[in-house]
Amino acid sequence: MKVFKKNWLWLFLIFDVFLAILAFQLYSPSDAQGDDKPPLHKVADKEIKAVTAKPSQDSPDKKKTKVKKQKVLIDAPQVMQNPELARGCEVTSLDMMLQDAGVDVDKMTLANKIKKVPFKKNGVRGNPNDGFVGNMATFSESGLGVYHGPLADLAEKYLPNRIIDMTGQSFDSVIDQLKKGIPVVVITNYTFKPIPESHFRTWHTASGDVKVTYDQHAVLITGFDDDSIYFNNPLGGKNVKTDRNEFVEAWKQLGKQAISYRK
Repeated sequence: MKVFKKNWLWLFLIFDVFLAILAFQLYSPSDAQGDDKPPLHKVADKEIKAVTAKPSQDSPDKKKTKVKKQKVLIDAPQVMQNPELARGCEVTSLDMMLQDAGVDVDKMTLANKIKKVPFKKNGVRGNPNDGFVGNMATFSESGLGVYHGPLADLAEKYLPNRIIDMTGQSFDSVIDQLKKGIPVVVITNYTFKPIPESHFRTWHTASGDVKVTYDQHAVLITGFDDDSIYFNNPLGGKNVKTDRNEFVEAWKQLGKQAISYRK
């Protein structure tokens, strides 16, 4: 009996030590999460901060970066070249521009005053840089048109020291005028888009070689937006809308000719 009690006491003591070691292992802070791991509440806090710091796709800051389309449209007078002036698109476009500037003038007066050169003299063709080539009034006689120089010279008589010949400049100069509320006369072609090189001819004139096309046309540009150009067409239509890129390329083919005025 004494031996049994003695053995029982030792077993009880060993069992208590075992329980103490097991409890220490289970509830130790370092072993529960690992020596190199932060407490769970700190990890959760970092995750919450990371989520709240991420901006929403619909945040106000992102909406502010959206660029609004810009549009300018000028209410300039509309004048038709027909029936009096079959080839009078240039002087009619100039008439619209001068009327917009407040000048009391009409297309027939401008047609009479524009400098003119024969369509052909002694076998040599006329040069549109020198004046209107041929007959302006009818297709029954030979004719072509006129370029920026004689047009600007004629406009100068009505708006002295206020005419701007922007020929050769980038289309940005045209846009700058439109932003000021001032329309611009340009030389282009009647399709308002690039035409094949086969539609052009080089004339050997008394004043030098010149590139021409019978597709030539002139209009008064009255506005623009990101994708389009608006113009008054002397053949018909006020603030006609056309593709901006195509219009600019067609304008370049005719030598970037543009005329406007200062207010």
